[in-house]
Amino acid sequence: MSPKLIISDIIQKIFAVVVLAAVLRFWHPTGGRGGKLGWIITGLSISVLPNTLILGIPILNAIDGDEAVNFLVQIVVLQSLIWYNILLFMFELNAARAKTSPGASIQHTGNDNEEANIEQERKEEEEEEVAIVRTRTTGTGKILLKAWRKLIINPNTYATLIGLIWATLHFRLGWKLPPMIDKSIHLLSDGGLGMAMFSLGLFMASQSSIIACGTKLAIITMVLKFVLGPVLMIASAFCIRLRGNLFKVAIIQAALPQGVVPFVFAKEYNVHPEIVSTGVIFGMLIALPITLAYYFVRRYYLCYKEVVSRIEVTSYAHGSSDLLGIQIEAAIYPGRLYGSYRRANETRHC
Repeated sequence: MSPKLIISDIIQKIFAVVVLAAVLRFWHPTGGRGGKLGWIITGLSISVLPNTLILGIPILNAIDGDEAVNFLVQIVVLQSLIWYNILLFMFELNAARAKTSPGASIQHTGNDNEEANIEQERKEEEEEEVAIVRTRTTGTGKILLKAWRKLIINPNTYATLIGLIWATLHFRLGWKLPPMIDKSIHLLSDGGLGMAMFSLGLFMASQSSIIACGTKLAIITMVLKFVLGPVLMIASAFCIRLRGNLFKVAIIQAALPQGVVPFVFAKEYNVHPEIVSTGVIFGMLIALPITLAYYFVRRYYLCYKEVVSRIEVTSYAHGSSDLLGIQIEAAIYPGRLYGSYRRANETRHC
């Protein structure tokens, strides 16, 4: 287990919330459902919740081997156990806020009688202000309570907890399920992913255009997924000084396409499903070249650092004058490093 990788993932989510909230403070998109909270939920679903299970494990296994897969499994567990439940709570909170109209329980009956005295009007205004404050406080409490109750009875919460408990017992104590139950669970898991993709295809087919959200929002979606997500992960990695293989895994998994589970939630709660579906479809289409691009950039960067660390440029004295007689030649290729430096008729290769 790597605490640094988990902490960097948490910091990335915090950065994403801060960035999205700051953007929505100055940019007010039209035609959205759920207000600012709905847009924050959609932005989080697109930018920092990648498809780590279906595409992430095969891609990282091909790029960096089993060690990278072991690191990625930690993010998969964290995503299933924590982030999806938090996302579900935010969806429930958004739905409860939409159903609860502020001030619905207050009905002010104005007195049209022109002979009403000023003192009576002042008392009515004060009572109305107190009632508004109480209603807002009570309304917020009811919204949070309603969202919490919905989250508690949701089967996803119990499924993740039971899965974590069983995995602990299985690997610690060596317990095994009967083959019939084990294969039934695998069948249900594979069928769930297949049904999610089938639902995505049905939704896309029911739209009048392949790009259901429009070209502008589709471009913004791709920027959020393949630019903002990796950049935030790089920033969080530098904050905790994440290095080596952990840094590689963190960057590659951040550049993976968007997950399918957020689309299921978005469609269920009707919060920008056309944007999320576009992100899933087009993200899968362009995921492999973009992931490979990040891989090669990372490889060139690491090779460059290795060249710089291996070649130490120093000055030496010859007679009465100082000379810099070092000639450095280096060539960097993906996965390999060729270099040489020459000093005072001596050539060495690295």
